[in-house]
Amino acid sequence: MPDLTGKIAVVTGSSSGIGRATALRLAACGASVVVHAAKNRSGASEVCDEIRRLGGNAEAIFCDFRDAADRLRFVEAAWNVWGGVDCWVNNAGADVLTGADKELSFADKLKLLWQVDVESTIELSREVGRRMIDQQRAGAAIVNIGWDQSERGMEGESGEMFAATKSAITAFSRSLARSLAPQVRVNVVAPGWIKTSWGETASDVWSRRAIAESLLQRWGTPDDVAAAIAFLVSPESAFITGHVLPVNGGLNHSHLPERGQ
Repeated sequence: MPDLTGKIAVVTGSSSGIGRATALRLAACGASVVVHAAKNRSGASEVCDEIRRLGGNAEAIFCDFRDAADRLRFVEAAWNVWGGVDCWVNNAGADVLTGADKELSFADKLKLLWQVDVESTIELSREVGRRMIDQQRAGAAIVNIGWDQSERGMEGESGEMFAATKSAITAFSRSLARSLAPQVRVNVVAPGWIKTSWGETASDVWSRRAIAESLLQRWGTPDDVAAAIAFLVSPESAFITGHVLPVNGGLNHSHLPERGQ
């Protein structure tokens, strides 16, 4: 695994799923990790406990990213845990597929995704990038989370929402990479079909589609995404910035998808 010994990392939305796997992976690589959650305090505490059991350093900070002022307070708090940050992963996102918010209207879901996924990624990245330049520590890196199908699109309500929001994050990140170069690298990881909470309960139609659209013929796992993120925040990717890395097992463009249920 990449060597992140002595590095300080922040992973937003790290109480479960991809964020949890990323926090554990970065800790296993040697980083001290700030774990974040909005509501899942027990999940965040469990991640911290697991990191500490493995001999690592972890602290949890709780913040609802729907509030712009709270986002800036979160950055300040994260910065003060160990006196700076080397690696920042913007993974937090609203769950409009499996949680209580799945019952919201399309307009309300889109508004929530825009606040939590897009606005927070933009505001946190800009503030973090400024601080990283000021702290003048070598190897500073930001990774944001996109979606492998945002550019080509997907049918249905979810496809429309995620294509719009994740495309915005990707376009912003490419521009931010130019703004912060050469002191801070900015990259995007674009997951494909990853078996998080939604994938665990997906119908057979969606499961067949997920497998068929991957050249490697399987669902991805949170650990697959975490490994890519660890690479992009590590010295091993020191000459990579402004890049979008799909983590999808190779998108099978020849596959004609069934319509989901």
